[in-house]
Amino acid sequence: MSLPFRSRVEHKTYPVVERFNRLPRPVVFLAVLALVIIGIFVPHVGFLATLLVALLVAFLVWSTWPLCTLPERVMRIAVLAIIVALTIVQAFPRS
Repeated sequence: MSLPFRSRVEHKTYPVVERFNRLPRPVVFLAVLALVIIGIFVPHVGFLATLLVALLVAFLVWSTWPLCTLPERVMRIAVLAIIVALTIVQAFPRS
């Protein structure tokens, strides 16, 4: 019998999530902040750092979705949309 997709992903990512969970909260915050700053200030390839943050936020939104209330879901989707928009703007500059 095969497990549902969500269960398989949770099982595979559990060790990585546990490692992140053991880190002090300020370390994770500063790492994400550093990636966003790199994404903003490094020309041409900086969007890759912001893309990494967007993927991380997308995974967190997906993995916590069943546990969230409607306002929490809306806020998480809003944050994800802002990060994705920032990534797109960085990847395809006007000039």
